[in-house]
Amino acid sequence: AAVVLKSIFEEQMTLRVEAKLKQSKENEAYYWYSEAREKVLNLSKDAILEHYLQFVKAAKNLDTSVPIISSIHCKSADNWPKYAREIEKAGADALELNISIFPFNNSMTSIEIEDLYVNILKKVKKEVNIPVSIKLGPFFTNLCTIINRLVDNGVDGLVLFNRYFRPDIDIDTLKVVSREHFSSPEEMSLPLRWIALLSGHKIPCDLVASTGIHYDTALIKQILVGAKAVEICSTLFQNGIPHIAKILEGLENWMKKNNFEKLDDFRGKSLDYQTTDARFERIQYMKRDFEDKF
Repeated sequence: AAVVLKSIFEEQMTLRVEAKLKQSKENEAYYWYSEAREKVLNLSKDAILEHYLQFVKAAKNLDTSVPIISSIHCKSADNWPKYAREIEKAGADALELNISIFPFNNSMTSIEIEDLYVNILKKVKKEVNIPVSIKLGPFFTNLCTIINRLVDNGVDGLVLFNRYFRPDIDIDTLKVVSREHFSSPEEMSLPLRWIALLSGHKIPCDLVASTGIHYDTALIKQILVGAKAVEICSTLFQNGIPHIAKILEGLENWMKKNNFEKLDDFRGKSLDYQTTDARFERIQYMKRDFEDKF
């Protein structure tokens, strides 16, 4: 087991710095002197990073036996390689790059978006010696293509999937609001499908399921299709930290019932059939008949 720390966001740095520069009229001078403004921007970013580094160190000092995975939300390759190096020095045992590039950009082609993911990975890998995973969203022209490119460039693990912010409309105020802050158990089917497909094709990196894992049954299902691990978050907010013990208890009871001694005894067990790809590649509903085994 490991703990994934709360993320440091690229937007967090940018927005906070810009807000500080606009807070008072005295700061308007920075817009006239670009060198001074750039200096202030860099100093402010460094201050935010230092705060996060102290957070990593404090987490590591709580219990050094528990691996600490630092999470970075990034959209560019500008400063993150340098920041990743500092985070490793602070004690992080691994990095999770949560690269979030919304695919609604008329100025970038799909291949250019993929290139940015690969470029960030390559630059970070050059700076650190700890494992680097990438948390992906599902919105790609061809998910297999970007995954293969990331694997070819040394990614150590893939976390499937990132659950993005979900906007809604308040019909009383007519304003955009945030809804569905937490995932639901039904959402686990998307990572289940893709981990099954990728495991069946022997993708040479660790596959981690994320989103919709609320109970022991979801954990068991993800391992049955080949997941190396799962990440849980929403269920802990809803049910509390002790819910971890309940999930593990359910897993252990199921393993005893089915005579499994360790996770590897049943990891990928549901992929032993010739029909695995056909089952998980199906994207349309069809009327069931007597021939339908799915």
